[in-house]
Amino acid sequence: MVIDQESMKIWIDLASYEDLLRKWRFASGGDAFFCGEVGKYYAEKIFAMRDALEPDEAAQVSKRIGW
Repeated sequence: MVIDQESMKIWIDLASYEDLLRKWRFASGGDAFFCGEVGKYYAEKIFAMRDALEPDEAAQVSKRIGW
């Protein structure tokens, strides 16, 4: 299934930090969400969301999803 870039950006905008981090950690290599313009958008969004959290909250999300 091919998803257009605008749909991918909408998903990113609607996703929680936990959803973004889970995808970031567990996506297959070459996942379209992490390539090109969408990849840059994803990275900017996840880092901004992480930076808006309290440090312990970001750590708790990370522990919840595991590695």
